[in-house]
Amino acid sequence: MSFPWAQEYAPAHPFMKWVDEKLPLPRFVYNAVGAGYPVPRNLNYFWNFGILAGVCLMLQIVTGIVLAMHYASNADIAFSSTEHIMRDVNWGWMLRYAHANGASAFFVVVYIHIFRGFFYGSYKAPREMIWLLGVVIFLLMMATAFMGYVLPWGQMSFWGASVITNLFSAIPLVGDAVHTWLLGGFAPDNAALNRFFSLHFLLPFVILGVVILHIWALHIPGSSNPTGVEVKSESDTVPFHPYYTAKDGFGLAVFLLLYTAVLFFAPNALGHPDNYIPANPMQTPAHIVPEWYFWPFYAILRAFTQNFLFFPAKLLGVLAMFSAILVWFFLPWLDNSPVRSGHFRPTFRKFYYLLVVDMLVLGYCGGSPAEEPYVMVSQIATAYYFLHFLVILPIVSMVETPAPLPFSITEAVLGADESAALAAE
Repeated sequence: MSFPWAQEYAPAHPFMKWVDEKLPLPRFVYNAVGAGYPVPRNLNYFWNFGILAGVCLMLQIVTGIVLAMHYASNADIAFSSTEHIMRDVNWGWMLRYAHANGASAFFVVVYIHIFRGFFYGSYKAPREMIWLLGVVIFLLMMATAFMGYVLPWGQMSFWGASVITNLFSAIPLVGDAVHTWLLGGFAPDNAALNRFFSLHFLLPFVILGVVILHIWALHIPGSSNPTGVEVKSESDTVPFHPYYTAKDGFGLAVFLLLYTAVLFFAPNALGHPDNYIPANPMQTPAHIVPEWYFWPFYAILRAFTQNFLFFPAKLLGVLAMFSAILVWFFLPWLDNSPVRSGHFRPTFRKFYYLLVVDMLVLGYCGGSPAEEPYVMVSQIATAYYFLHFLVILPIVSMVETPAPLPFSITEAVLGADESAALAAE
Protein backbone atom coordinates (compact mmCIF):
# COMPACT_ATOMS: atom_id res chain seq x y z
CA MET A 1 0.00 0.00 0.00
CA SER A 2 1.48 3.35 -1.02
CA PHE A 3 0.44 6.57 0.71
CA PRO A 4 2.10 9.99 0.28
CA TRP A 5 2.30 10.34 4.06
CA ALA A 6 4.09 6.99 4.60
CA GLN A 7 7.48 7.43 6.23
CA GLU A 8 10.43 6.80 3.92
CA TYR A 9 13.26 4.54 4.99
CA ALA A 10 16.34 6.68 5.69
CA PRO A 11 19.21 4.74 7.33
CA ALA A 12 21.50 6.92 9.42
CA HIS A 13 24.42 4.55 10.03
CA PRO A 14 26.92 4.26 7.14
CA PHE A 15 26.87 0.45 7.32
CA MET A 16 23.07 0.36 7.02
CA LYS A 17 23.25 2.77 4.06
CA TRP A 18 25.72 0.43 2.37
CA VAL A 19 23.49 -2.60 3.03
CA ASP A 20 20.43 -0.74 1.71
CA GLU A 21 22.26 0.13 -1.50
CA LYS A 22 23.53 -3.40 -2.14
CA LEU A 23 20.59 -5.43 -0.80
CA PRO A 24 17.55 -3.35 0.27
CA LEU A 25 16.32 -5.94 2.76
CA PRO A 26 16.12 -3.45 5.69
CA ARG A 27 14.00 -1.17 3.48
CA PHE A 28 11.73 -4.11 2.59
CA VAL A 29 11.19 -5.02 6.26
CA TYR A 30 10.65 -1.36 7.19
CA ASN A 31 8.00 -0.96 4.50
CA ALA A 32 6.35 -4.30 5.31
CA VAL A 33 6.09 -4.28 9.11
CA GLY A 34 7.65 -1.02 10.23
CA ALA A 35 6.83 2.66 10.43
CA GLY A 36 6.79 2.77 6.63
CA TYR A 37 3.58 0.70 6.50
CA PRO A 38 0.50 2.74 7.49
CA VAL A 39 -2.47 0.67 8.66
CA PRO A 40 -6.03 1.62 9.65
CA ARG A 41 -6.13 2.99 13.16
CA ASN A 42 -9.20 0.98 14.24
CA LEU A 43 -8.01 -2.64 13.90
CA ASN A 44 -9.26 -4.82 16.75
CA TYR A 45 -7.75 -7.98 18.22
CA PHE A 46 -9.26 -10.16 15.48
CA TRP A 47 -6.54 -8.73 13.24
CA ASN A 48 -3.92 -10.35 15.50
CA PHE A 49 -4.67 -13.79 14.14
CA GLY A 50 -2.78 -13.32 10.87
CA ILE A 51 0.46 -12.78 12.81
CA LEU A 52 -0.40 -15.69 15.11
CA ALA A 53 -0.91 -17.96 12.08
CA GLY A 54 2.58 -17.03 10.87
CA VAL A 55 4.04 -17.83 14.30
CA CYS A 56 2.27 -21.21 14.28
CA LEU A 57 3.64 -22.01 10.83
CA MET A 58 7.22 -21.25 11.87
CA LEU A 59 6.74 -23.27 15.05
CA GLN A 60 5.60 -26.26 12.98
CA ILE A 61 8.49 -25.95 10.54
CA VAL A 62 11.16 -25.72 13.26
CA THR A 63 9.81 -28.56 15.40
CA GLY A 64 9.11 -30.66 12.30
CA ILE A 65 12.69 -30.36 11.02
CA VAL A 66 14.09 -31.55 14.36
CA LEU A 67 11.58 -34.41 14.62
CA ALA A 68 12.44 -35.53 11.09
CA MET A 69 16.03 -36.08 12.24
CA HIS A 70 14.86 -38.90 14.52
CA TYR A 71 11.81 -40.29 12.71
CA ALA A 72 12.00 -43.44 10.55
CA SER A 73 9.41 -43.64 7.73
CA ASN A 74 9.28 -47.43 7.69
CA ALA A 75 6.06 -49.25 8.50
CA ASP A 76 7.95 -51.78 10.65
CA ILE A 77 9.58 -49.23 12.95
CA ALA A 78 7.66 -45.93 12.48
CA PHE A 79 5.66 -46.42 15.68
CA SER A 80 8.79 -47.42 17.60
CA SER A 81 10.73 -44.42 16.29
CA THR A 82 7.93 -42.14 17.50
CA GLU A 83 8.17 -43.74 20.96
CA HIS A 84 11.96 -43.40 20.76
CA ILE A 85 11.52 -39.66 20.23
CA MET A 86 9.19 -39.48 23.22
CA ARG A 87 11.36 -41.55 25.59
CA ASP A 88 15.01 -41.38 24.53
CA VAL A 89 15.65 -38.15 22.60
CA ASN A 90 16.55 -35.18 24.80
CA TRP A 91 13.44 -32.99 25.03
CA GLY A 92 11.89 -35.22 22.36
CA TRP A 93 8.62 -35.46 24.28
CA MET A 94 8.30 -31.67 24.25
CA LEU A 95 9.13 -31.40 20.55
CA ARG A 96 6.60 -34.07 19.64
CA TYR A 97 3.86 -32.55 21.82
CA ALA A 98 4.73 -29.05 20.59
CA HIS A 99 4.36 -30.23 16.99
CA ALA A 100 1.13 -32.18 17.56
CA ASN A 101 -0.55 -29.45 19.59
CA GLY A 102 0.95 -26.81 17.31
CA ALA A 103 -1.15 -28.25 14.47
CA SER A 104 -4.31 -27.83 16.57
CA ALA A 105 -3.26 -24.30 17.56
CA PHE A 106 -2.59 -23.48 13.90
CA PHE A 107 -6.10 -24.57 12.91
CA VAL A 108 -7.75 -22.72 15.82
CA VAL A 109 -5.99 -19.51 14.74
CA VAL A 110 -6.75 -20.02 11.04
CA TYR A 111 -10.43 -20.86 11.64
CA ILE A 112 -10.84 -17.63 13.64
CA HIS A 113 -8.94 -15.76 10.91
CA ILE A 114 -11.28 -17.18 8.23
CA PHE A 115 -14.48 -16.45 10.12
CA ARG A 116 -13.25 -12.93 10.84
CA GLY A 117 -12.92 -12.59 7.07
CA PHE A 118 -16.48 -13.90 6.62
CA PHE A 119 -17.88 -11.33 9.05
CA TYR A 120 -15.91 -8.28 7.94
CA GLY A 121 -16.10 -9.01 4.21
CA SER A 122 -12.35 -9.36 3.80
CA TYR A 123 -12.96 -11.25 0.55
CA LYS A 124 -14.50 -8.25 -1.21
CA ALA A 125 -12.80 -6.05 -3.82
CA PRO A 126 -10.05 -4.96 -3.95
CA ARG A 127 -8.82 -7.83 -1.74
CA GLU A 128 -10.06 -10.84 -3.73
CA MET A 129 -6.56 -12.16 -4.41
CA ILE A 130 -5.69 -12.05 -0.70
CA TRP A 131 -8.75 -14.17 0.03
CA LEU A 132 -8.10 -16.66 -2.80
CA LEU A 133 -4.52 -17.20 -1.65
CA GLY A 134 -5.81 -17.68 1.90
CA VAL A 135 -8.13 -20.48 0.76
CA VAL A 136 -5.19 -22.12 -1.05
CA ILE A 137 -3.22 -21.96 2.21
CA PHE A 138 -6.10 -23.64 4.06
CA LEU A 139 -6.29 -26.48 1.52
CA LEU A 140 -2.53 -27.02 1.79
CA MET A 141 -2.85 -27.06 5.58
CA MET A 142 -5.54 -29.76 5.39
CA ALA A 143 -3.36 -31.94 3.16
CA THR A 144 -0.28 -31.41 5.35
CA ALA A 145 -2.17 -32.16 8.56
CA PHE A 146 -3.68 -35.37 7.16
CA MET A 147 -0.29 -36.68 6.07
CA GLY A 148 1.23 -35.76 9.41
CA TYR A 149 -1.50 -37.62 11.27
CA VAL A 150 -0.51 -40.81 9.41
CA LEU A 151 3.17 -40.68 10.42
CA PRO A 152 2.96 -42.03 14.03
CA TRP A 153 1.57 -45.23 12.45
CA GLY A 154 -0.82 -45.96 15.29
CA GLN A 155 -4.23 -47.51 14.85
CA MET A 156 -5.99 -44.26 14.05
CA SER A 157 -3.15 -43.21 11.72
CA PHE A 158 -3.37 -46.42 9.69
CA TRP A 159 -7.15 -46.61 9.49
CA GLY A 160 -7.50 -42.88 8.89
CA ALA A 161 -5.15 -43.25 5.91
CA SER A 162 -7.18 -46.23 4.70
CA VAL A 163 -10.51 -44.38 4.90
CA ILE A 164 -9.38 -41.05 3.43
CA THR A 165 -7.33 -42.46 0.54
CA ASN A 166 -10.15 -44.88 -0.24
CA LEU A 167 -12.32 -41.85 -1.03
CA PHE A 168 -10.44 -41.40 -4.28
CA SER A 169 -11.71 -44.78 -5.45
CA ALA A 170 -15.12 -43.12 -5.77
CA ILE A 171 -13.91 -41.21 -8.85
CA PRO A 172 -15.64 -42.77 -11.87
CA LEU A 173 -13.53 -44.92 -14.22
CA VAL A 174 -10.09 -44.01 -12.83
CA GLY A 175 -10.82 -44.10 -9.08
CA ASP A 176 -9.21 -47.45 -8.29
CA ALA A 177 -6.11 -46.61 -10.33
CA VAL A 178 -5.75 -43.25 -8.57
CA HIS A 179 -6.19 -44.92 -5.18
CA THR A 180 -3.45 -47.48 -5.95
CA TRP A 181 -1.18 -44.76 -7.36
CA LEU A 182 -1.54 -42.60 -4.21
CA LEU A 183 -0.70 -45.46 -1.87
CA GLY A 184 1.91 -47.12 -4.07
CA GLY A 185 0.03 -50.36 -3.48
CA PHE A 186 -3.35 -51.74 -2.52
CA ALA A 187 -3.22 -50.75 1.17
CA PRO A 188 -1.25 -48.32 3.35
CA ASP A 189 2.27 -49.68 3.84
CA ASN A 190 5.90 -48.65 3.38
CA ALA A 191 5.33 -46.93 0.03
CA ALA A 192 2.41 -44.86 1.36
CA LEU A 193 4.24 -43.96 4.57
CA ASN A 194 7.31 -42.77 2.66
CA ARG A 195 5.19 -40.69 0.30
CA PHE A 196 3.23 -39.11 3.12
CA PHE A 197 6.42 -38.35 5.06
CA SER A 198 8.07 -36.71 2.03
CA LEU A 199 5.01 -34.60 1.26
CA HIS A 200 4.43 -33.72 4.92
CA PHE A 201 8.00 -32.41 5.09
CA LEU A 202 7.74 -30.51 1.79
CA LEU A 203 4.28 -28.92 1.99
CA PRO A 204 4.98 -26.54 4.94
CA PHE A 205 7.59 -24.82 2.76
CA VAL A 206 5.02 -24.58 -0.04
CA ILE A 207 2.62 -23.05 2.50
CA LEU A 208 5.35 -20.59 3.49
CA GLY A 209 5.74 -19.56 -0.15
CA VAL A 210 2.00 -18.99 -0.55
CA VAL A 211 1.97 -17.05 2.75
CA ILE A 212 4.60 -14.71 1.29
CA LEU A 213 2.34 -14.17 -1.74
CA HIS A 214 -0.61 -13.67 0.64
CA ILE A 215 1.26 -10.91 2.50
CA TRP A 216 2.48 -9.38 -0.76
CA ALA A 217 -1.09 -9.25 -2.06
CA LEU A 218 -2.17 -7.69 1.27
CA HIS A 219 0.30 -4.82 0.94
CA ILE A 220 -1.09 -3.72 -2.42
CA PRO A 221 -4.58 -2.56 -1.29
CA GLY A 222 -3.64 -2.49 2.42
CA SER A 223 -5.39 -4.00 5.40
CA SER A 224 -9.15 -4.02 5.72
CA ASN A 225 -10.71 -2.78 8.96
CA PRO A 226 -13.81 -3.37 11.13
CA THR A 227 -15.85 -0.61 9.45
CA GLY A 228 -15.07 -1.74 5.90
CA VAL A 229 -14.47 1.92 4.96
CA GLU A 230 -11.33 2.55 2.92
CA VAL A 231 -8.56 4.85 4.11
CA LYS A 232 -9.23 8.45 3.04
CA SER A 233 -6.61 10.55 4.82
CA GLU A 234 -3.51 10.38 6.98
CA SER A 235 -5.68 10.68 10.10
CA ASP A 236 -7.21 7.26 9.28
CA THR A 237 -3.89 5.45 9.69
CA VAL A 238 -1.07 4.87 12.14
CA PRO A 239 2.35 3.32 11.46
CA PHE A 240 2.42 -0.45 11.92
CA HIS A 241 5.38 0.00 14.27
CA PRO A 242 5.16 0.69 17.18
CA TYR A 243 1.35 0.63 17.45
CA TYR A 244 0.51 -2.78 16.03
CA THR A 245 3.78 -4.49 16.86
CA ALA A 246 2.92 -3.77 20.50
CA LYS A 247 -0.66 -4.96 20.04
CA ASP A 248 0.45 -8.10 18.20
CA GLY A 249 3.06 -8.69 20.89
CA PHE A 250 0.37 -8.69 23.57
CA GLY A 251 -1.80 -11.06 21.50
CA LEU A 252 1.20 -13.35 20.96
CA ALA A 253 1.91 -13.43 24.71
CA VAL A 254 -1.69 -14.49 25.46
CA PHE A 255 -1.56 -17.11 22.71
CA LEU A 256 1.73 -18.58 23.96
CA LEU A 257 0.37 -18.70 27.51
CA LEU A 258 -2.63 -20.78 26.38
CA TYR A 259 -0.52 -22.91 24.05
CA THR A 260 2.07 -23.77 26.70
CA ALA A 261 -0.69 -24.50 29.23
CA VAL A 262 -2.04 -27.18 26.86
CA LEU A 263 1.47 -28.37 25.97
CA PHE A 264 2.56 -28.98 29.58
CA PHE A 265 -0.70 -29.81 31.36
CA ALA A 266 -2.97 -31.48 28.75
CA PRO A 267 -0.76 -32.55 25.81
CA ASN A 268 -2.97 -35.51 24.87
CA ALA A 269 -6.34 -33.81 25.33
CA LEU A 270 -6.84 -33.29 21.59
CA GLY A 271 -5.40 -36.64 20.47
CA HIS A 272 -7.01 -40.06 20.19
CA PRO A 273 -5.99 -42.86 22.59
CA ASP A 274 -6.11 -45.48 19.80
CA ASN A 275 -3.12 -43.80 18.18
CA TYR A 276 -0.97 -45.06 21.06
CA ILE A 277 -1.65 -48.61 19.82
CA PRO A 278 0.62 -49.82 16.96
CA ALA A 279 -1.09 -50.06 13.57
CA ASN A 280 -2.81 -53.39 13.06
CA PRO A 281 -4.37 -54.04 9.62
CA MET A 282 -6.27 -57.01 11.09
CA GLN A 283 -8.09 -55.05 13.80
CA THR A 284 -10.44 -52.20 12.86
CA PRO A 285 -11.07 -49.58 15.60
CA ALA A 286 -14.63 -49.33 16.85
CA HIS A 287 -14.88 -45.69 15.79
CA ILE A 288 -12.58 -44.28 13.11
CA VAL A 289 -12.36 -40.52 13.48
CA PRO A 290 -9.90 -37.91 12.13
CA GLU A 291 -8.41 -35.04 14.10
CA TRP A 292 -10.91 -32.48 15.42
CA TYR A 293 -10.13 -29.84 12.77
CA PHE A 294 -11.43 -32.19 10.05
CA TRP A 295 -14.70 -32.96 11.84
CA PRO A 296 -17.01 -30.44 10.08
CA PHE A 297 -15.96 -31.68 6.64
CA TYR A 298 -15.98 -35.31 7.78
CA ALA A 299 -19.60 -34.81 8.84
CA ILE A 300 -20.42 -33.46 5.37
CA LEU A 301 -18.74 -36.52 3.83
CA ARG A 302 -20.84 -38.89 5.95
CA ALA A 303 -24.10 -36.97 5.42
CA PHE A 304 -24.65 -38.67 2.07
CA THR A 305 -26.05 -42.15 2.68
CA GLN A 306 -28.25 -42.76 -0.40
CA ASN A 307 -27.39 -43.06 -4.07
CA PHE A 308 -28.86 -40.42 -6.38
CA LEU A 309 -29.59 -41.45 -9.97
CA PHE A 310 -26.28 -42.75 -11.33
CA PHE A 311 -24.20 -41.14 -8.56
CA PRO A 312 -23.23 -43.38 -5.63
CA ALA A 313 -23.49 -41.93 -2.13
CA LYS A 314 -19.74 -42.23 -1.64
CA LEU A 315 -19.00 -40.05 -4.67
CA LEU A 316 -21.60 -37.48 -3.61
CA GLY A 317 -20.04 -37.30 -0.15
CA VAL A 318 -16.55 -36.79 -1.56
CA LEU A 319 -17.74 -34.06 -3.94
CA ALA A 320 -19.65 -32.32 -1.13
CA MET A 321 -16.67 -32.47 1.24
CA PHE A 322 -14.32 -30.81 -1.26
CA SER A 323 -17.02 -28.39 -2.45
CA ALA A 324 -17.52 -27.21 1.13
CA ILE A 325 -14.09 -25.55 0.91
CA LEU A 326 -14.00 -24.80 -2.81
CA VAL A 327 -17.17 -22.69 -2.51
CA TRP A 328 -15.09 -20.19 -0.53
CA PHE A 329 -13.21 -19.36 -3.75
CA PHE A 330 -16.42 -17.83 -5.15
CA LEU A 331 -17.34 -15.71 -2.11
CA PRO A 332 -16.14 -12.41 -3.65
CA TRP A 333 -18.73 -12.89 -6.41
CA LEU A 334 -21.50 -14.59 -4.42
CA ASP A 335 -21.75 -11.68 -1.96
CA ASN A 336 -22.48 -8.56 -4.05
CA SER A 337 -23.30 -6.20 -1.19
CA PRO A 338 -21.42 -2.88 -1.50
CA VAL A 339 -21.01 -2.88 2.30
CA ARG A 340 -18.18 -5.01 3.65
CA SER A 341 -18.50 -5.12 7.42
CA GLY A 342 -21.15 -7.23 9.14
CA HIS A 343 -21.49 -4.44 11.72
CA PHE A 344 -23.56 -2.49 9.18
CA ARG A 345 -25.47 -5.46 7.73
CA PRO A 346 -28.16 -6.52 10.23
CA THR A 347 -29.69 -9.32 8.13
CA PHE A 348 -26.33 -10.72 7.07
CA ARG A 349 -25.21 -10.69 10.69
CA LYS A 350 -28.05 -13.00 11.78
CA PHE A 351 -27.28 -15.53 9.07
CA TYR A 352 -23.58 -15.30 9.87
CA TYR A 353 -24.23 -16.36 13.47
CA LEU A 354 -26.37 -19.22 12.14
CA LEU A 355 -23.43 -20.31 9.99
CA VAL A 356 -21.12 -20.32 13.03
CA VAL A 357 -23.61 -22.49 14.94
CA ASP A 358 -23.99 -24.72 11.89
CA MET A 359 -20.22 -25.29 11.69
CA LEU A 360 -20.10 -26.16 15.39
CA VAL A 361 -22.94 -28.66 14.90
CA LEU A 362 -21.13 -30.20 11.93
CA GLY A 363 -17.97 -30.44 14.02
CA TYR A 364 -19.80 -32.21 16.83
CA CYS A 365 -21.45 -34.64 14.43
CA GLY A 366 -18.16 -35.31 12.64
CA GLY A 367 -16.57 -36.45 15.89
CA SER A 368 -19.57 -38.62 16.82
CA PRO A 369 -20.31 -42.21 15.68
CA ALA A 370 -21.90 -42.66 12.24
CA GLU A 371 -25.34 -43.44 13.66
CA GLU A 372 -28.61 -41.70 14.38
CA PRO A 373 -29.36 -39.00 15.32
CA TYR A 374 -25.92 -37.69 14.27
CA VAL A 375 -26.31 -38.66 10.61
CA MET A 376 -29.66 -36.90 10.27
CA VAL A 377 -28.37 -33.79 12.06
CA SER A 378 -25.33 -33.82 9.74
CA GLN A 379 -27.61 -33.92 6.72
CA ILE A 380 -29.63 -30.93 7.93
CA ALA A 381 -26.48 -28.98 8.85
CA THR A 382 -24.87 -29.81 5.48
CA ALA A 383 -27.96 -28.61 3.62
CA TYR A 384 -27.89 -25.31 5.52
CA TYR A 385 -24.13 -24.90 4.95
CA PHE A 386 -24.50 -24.95 1.16
CA LEU A 387 -27.74 -22.95 1.27
CA HIS A 388 -25.94 -20.22 3.19
CA PHE A 389 -23.24 -19.71 0.57
CA LEU A 390 -25.12 -20.51 -2.64
CA VAL A 391 -28.61 -19.12 -1.91
CA ILE A 392 -28.91 -17.06 1.27
CA LEU A 393 -25.77 -14.93 0.87
CA PRO A 394 -26.54 -13.79 -2.73
CA ILE A 395 -30.17 -13.03 -1.87
CA VAL A 396 -29.31 -11.13 1.32
CA SER A 397 -26.73 -9.04 -0.55
CA MET A 398 -29.44 -7.98 -3.02
CA VAL A 399 -32.39 -7.27 -0.68
CA GLU A 400 -30.70 -6.10 2.53
CA THR A 401 -30.79 -2.46 3.60
CA PRO A 402 -27.47 -1.76 5.34
CA ALA A 403 -27.05 0.69 8.19
CA PRO A 404 -25.41 4.07 7.37
CA LEU A 405 -21.62 3.89 7.09
CA PRO A 406 -19.30 6.40 8.78
CA PHE A 407 -17.66 8.86 6.40
CA SER A 408 -14.17 7.73 7.41
CA ILE A 409 -12.28 5.51 9.80
CA THR A 410 -11.41 8.51 11.96
CA GLU A 411 -15.07 9.49 12.22
CA ALA A 412 -15.94 5.96 13.34
CA VAL A 413 -13.25 6.13 16.05
CA LEU A 414 -13.19 9.76 17.20
CA GLY A 415 -16.32 11.37 15.77
CA ALA A 416 -16.67 13.80 12.84
CA ASP A 417 -13.54 14.05 10.70
CA GLU A 418 -13.71 17.58 9.28
CA SER A 419 -10.26 17.48 7.62
CA ALA A 420 -11.16 14.30 5.69
CA ALA A 421 -14.51 15.75 4.64
CA LEU A 422 -12.82 18.93 3.35
CA ALA A 423 -10.21 16.84 1.49
CA ALA A 424 -12.98 14.83 -0.19
CA GLU A 425 -14.65 18.01 -1.37
